[in-house]
Amino acid sequence: LVKAYVTIMRGCNNFCSYCIVPYVRGREISRRSADIIDEVKGLAAAGLKEVTLIGQNVNSYGNNGNDITFSSLLKEICKVDGIERIRFTTSHPKDLSEELIYIFHEEKKACRHIHLPIQSGSNFILEKMQRGYSREQYLSKIELLRKLYPDISITTDVIVGFPAERENDYLDTINMIESVEFDNIFSFKYSSRPNTKAATLDGHLTDDIKSERLLNLQEIQKNITLKKNRMMIGGLKEVLVEGKAKIDDGKFTGRTSCNRIVNFQGKKKWIGSIKDVYIEDAYVNSLKGKVKEE
Repeated sequence: LVKAYVTIMRGCNNFCSYCIVPYVRGREISRRSADIIDEVKGLAAAGLKEVTLIGQNVNSYGNNGNDITFSSLLKEICKVDGIERIRFTTSHPKDLSEELIYIFHEEKKACRHIHLPIQSGSNFILEKMQRGYSREQYLSKIELLRKLYPDISITTDVIVGFPAERENDYLDTINMIESVEFDNIFSFKYSSRPNTKAATLDGHLTDDIKSERLLNLQEIQKNITLKKNRMMIGGLKEVLVEGKAKIDDGKFTGRTSCNRIVNFQGKKKWIGSIKDVYIEDAYVNSLKGKVKEE
């Protein structure tokens, strides 16, 4: 094993109108920072090199005031010897602070990747979703991230076909995808969940409309992802070697700091180490590389 996920909190306080998490998992409860740090130290002692801190909304970790903030937790984990890389997910846009944004500069172990769900590019739909931020507020945070870190990878979640989504609302989402140029997205058709406010809203769309909108959005994003991946051809990237590649028994696989999968000819002894890899080719879901001669 090279990497592990570490849960830092459970539950959620946001009550987005489409989501059942607060009902099935309850309100937010943050784990004690001391326990989290001890767990990470144990993983480091076992030889792991990367940890991903997970929670429904990691930005609000410790906000009950009884422990340290999420930014402070990240800084403490960065001090753990043996851990080379730290990732976190998921971040809620309304709680993404400038303090956390500057972490990517202050802490070299913090990977240059952030997952920041937008869900919709329409203010009308965002309000119905009860997301707590506007399109403009979201874009201002993207602008700061890109200004400070031109190489940062930004991924997102999108829901199409939310109740009462009009054509212009959908086009607002498409415009958001095309203007931000996310490195990748996780996209879904709206699906009604029992006991959620969204299930009671008027204007539910047919499955045909939702499917058509989703396929169109995914095709647009596929072209953006491929374009951005191809921009890496010829570059030299640090790759944490994770193990043998699934697609080819003779190759190994790893990830860049910006969370791109890279496949390359390698050696078993390299697993768990960070190698400089020249990017030779790019596809939608991965990159092809060659390890720099030692």
